[in-house]
Amino acid sequence: MIFGAHVSTAGGVSNAPGNAKPFGIHAIQIFTKNQRQWNAKPLHEEEVKRWFDQLREHDIQYTCSHASYLINLCAPDDEKRTKSLDSMTDELQRAETLGLSHVILHPGSHLKEGEEWGLDTIAASIDELHKRLPGYATGIALENTAGQGTNLGYSFEQLARIIETVNEPERLAVCFDTCHGYSAGYDLKTETGYVSTWAEFDRILGLDRLALIHLNDTKKELGSRVDRHEMIGDGLLGDAAFGFLLKDERLKHIPAILETPEGEDGYAKDLKRLRTLLQAKD
Repeated sequence: MIFGAHVSTAGGVSNAPGNAKPFGIHAIQIFTKNQRQWNAKPLHEEEVKRWFDQLREHDIQYTCSHASYLINLCAPDDEKRTKSLDSMTDELQRAETLGLSHVILHPGSHLKEGEEWGLDTIAASIDELHKRLPGYATGIALENTAGQGTNLGYSFEQLARIIETVNEPERLAVCFDTCHGYSAGYDLKTETGYVSTWAEFDRILGLDRLALIHLNDTKKELGSRVDRHEMIGDGLLGDAAFGFLLKDERLKHIPAILETPEGEDGYAKDLKRLRTLLQAKD
């Protein structure tokens, strides 16, 4: 796996590659704007140039961003859905400018309007985004969710439904979050469960659709439908689940992004644990 982490862009996006340097990683995920606000200042040309310079200097091989948590592509309220579409349009424009591979997106929450309605509305919203931004190299990577509340995307079938419904499915990929997957009911900590989960992923979505993995342990039990991240190896997934991932040759070239709860203060600890598991995998 290509180890990476979600790193800070405090002071400007061009600071992110340097913030990754202490961890010896070659993949980064960022927020290209404040994830808690709808609007943001535009990216300036000098900042963009410095971004690319810093990527080269620090040998960052993979870059992506995570969309704002405010975005809900199936918001029942028309005004909120319009704001979500406009915000996601801006996210994709920023990502394209920065040459990012994907913008990671939580599919959406139907807010009691029903799952079928929600999935169809998400697909229609993505079609609108693709219509606004034709020919973009940056794609959308739908992230699986824990299924908390009315969040959609907690099953491979739901993600496949969205992908199969849009007009340009080739522009969509999937980000698999280990914490979310376990909480949604995919058993990653036993060998039988791990093999079954990825066989199901390949059958329903196709492994070629997998763009990256979010490496997160979990505080909550299998099938809890609750999203609570934990440090690698300290949660209910434990070392076993991450050991299976690290020795899986099919995932050898997949970027694996840390999002653990202690943030950058915890990355060194998490990476040390992962690298120890990697050395011991044989």
